[in-house]
Amino acid sequence: MNGGQDLGGMHGFGPVAPEADEPRFHAAWEKRVFGLAMAMGLSGTWNLDASRSAREALPPGEYLTSSYYAIWLKALESQVQAHGLVTPEELATGRGFVPAAPVKRVLRGEEVDPLFARGFPSDRPVPDPARFTVGDRVRARIVNPVGHTRLPRYVRGRTGRIEAVHGGFVFPDTNAQFAGEAPQWLYTVRFAARDLWGDQAEAGHAVSVNAFESYLEPAEPESAA
Repeated sequence: MNGGQDLGGMHGFGPVAPEADEPRFHAAWEKRVFGLAMAMGLSGTWNLDASRSAREALPPGEYLTSSYYAIWLKALESQVQAHGLVTPEELATGRGFVPAAPVKRVLRGEEVDPLFARGFPSDRPVPDPARFTVGDRVRARIVNPVGHTRLPRYVRGRTGRIEAVHGGFVFPDTNAQFAGEAPQWLYTVRFAARDLWGDQAEAGHAVSVNAFESYLEPAEPESAA
């Protein structure tokens, strides 16, 4: 989707100002929101890509004026309501009025450390060979999906070169819509800055983007000068 989160190449948002020695959480409520999001994500009601999609689906004005974990909280509230796990009245009052709906899994405290130590790999086998190899020139397809996508808006229609082939991974676009993992080959594509931003971009600079195979199509070979 073309939402408020897709800011690449847009102006007017000011410089990125990294915070020195930034803590993981700036307030206790942020830590609680993170824990709630992890527990609900592991309940089996939805998946990681659906969570990302819910955050990116917030209205752009709301997204851009909310802090990082406020975005997580707003998305989580929309998800638990959409899946019938809580009512608007229960959210507003903090009280339960109906019996809790069952979920596939309840995350226990003693499970957290071993679970996170194992990680959450999303690599999967792909039956077909990779369509592209390192060095191939490719063009990012021009698409404007109404659902979730990981293809940045600013590279669509632009030509780059395959920099790395990573193997097969869960395809976020279908997984977020509960339409299956549909694993695809994942590539790193390097785009020259001037191919993205024009002649005013700094010479010699480039942007590398991870892109799934269905995002890409072959580009014509560069003509010999």
